[in-house]
Amino acid sequence: MLRNTKILATLGPASSTPQQILALARAGVNVFRLNMSHGSHDDHRARLAAIRAAETELGRPIGVLVDLQGPKLRIGTFPQGPVTVRVGQPYRFVLDQVDGDASQVTLPHPEAFAALEHGHHILVNDGKLSFHVERVQDRVIETTVVVGGELSDRKGFNLPQTILPLSAITPKDRKDAEFALQEGADWIALSFVQTAEDVRELRQMIGSSVGIVVKIEKPSAVDQLDEIAELADAVMVARGDLGVELPPEDVPVVQRRIVHQCRHLGRPVIVATQMLESMITAPTPTRAEANDVATAVYEGADAVMLSAETAAGSFPVEAVQIMDRVIRRVESAPDYRRVMALDYSAADAPEQADAIAACVRKVAAILPVTVSAAFTTSGSTCLRLARERPHTPIMGISPRLSTARRLTLVWGVVAYNGPDAENLEDMVVKTTFCATKLGLAEQGKPMVIIAGVPFGTPGATNLLRIVYP
Repeated sequence: MLRNTKILATLGPASSTPQQILALARAGVNVFRLNMSHGSHDDHRARLAAIRAAETELGRPIGVLVDLQGPKLRIGTFPQGPVTVRVGQPYRFVLDQVDGDASQVTLPHPEAFAALEHGHHILVNDGKLSFHVERVQDRVIETTVVVGGELSDRKGFNLPQTILPLSAITPKDRKDAEFALQEGADWIALSFVQTAEDVRELRQMIGSSVGIVVKIEKPSAVDQLDEIAELADAVMVARGDLGVELPPEDVPVVQRRIVHQCRHLGRPVIVATQMLESMITAPTPTRAEANDVATAVYEGADAVMLSAETAAGSFPVEAVQIMDRVIRRVESAPDYRRVMALDYSAADAPEQADAIAACVRKVAAILPVTVSAAFTTSGSTCLRLARERPHTPIMGISPRLSTARRLTLVWGVVAYNGPDAENLEDMVVKTTFCATKLGLAEQGKPMVIIAGVPFGTPGATNLLRIVYP
């Protein structure tokens, strides 16, 4: 049985050799994530070369996602060592450079002073400590400790109720994005997205040759989800920082909303962070973690992602294998298709290509279709078809290797870099041949082919043909 939901795996110290990367790909990884928060360009270049070698070895496209670090907001230092702050005590964050102690610490970000107001909260160290803002002056923020604990050097902080007048793209991100373009990455993930303008800024910088994945990890991004997702090529539910800035009971609700809306918009959506966290040190997951993966699959996520489990864990291949098993088990359950059908919603402003994709789903429900094949230049035909969640595998065949690699992220798509077609009949012959070669077509059983004529016009899907190999 082919697996519809895709697997992303983050590379790191535990998974950087060509042998390790090939083993992860064999275990079921569809897209590899290069985290630019760690490692040099030389490190990532070597990993990318190993990914491309694994792609050649396995004879299938493999996607590469370069994840930009984004701005890092951190407090100052405590020269005398960590201090403890207690609930109810006053505490000051100051713009000037001071030695941190039990009464104050430097907060070297003027943008925060410009944006914070009375009633806002400052969260420190992944939300472990919380401070209520009482008063904001030019160079001092006076707060009251809501959740106390230990403060130490350069801990990160979050401002959940605040949109900072700060670009999501740092000078480091610009260099990393340029590296991603030069090395032929398929996706660039944008961190710390606050507004749609952040996505526009990255698009202007990198153009359209690489897909943009927006990471939803700020409440302000959740509030502007529709506009942000429309501008992006894919969306990631980044539950790490999102879980810091939202109450824990809100995260499952927000996750479901994001996944549902992305399917409605035809945008691939990734659910990420702590999916099999215990497998960093253990060979098997907790049952709650297995259920977390299953929930994302039932919700209709295009992909689920492993972070530290594969980057730094003791059991990277086993983590991928477990994730693969959970996905396959859920997708074989009798109620899986019913859930997919219940979550379906048509596009707000359907186009001709959407109608063709909807017809494929209906044809596949009536005839014993073995595969729905989309001959596509840009990949947009496959995206529309994937939104329909047909009962058949989707073969996305493209003469562009870059398109085939990007399609490895999309639900249900078996991506294939095939030869270009000279005319309609040539396209039908080549698509049928490729489907048979991949074992997706069966002699004498119908397969559906959709495409746009004339060829090479992105989004011009206007043809549906039923053929019998």
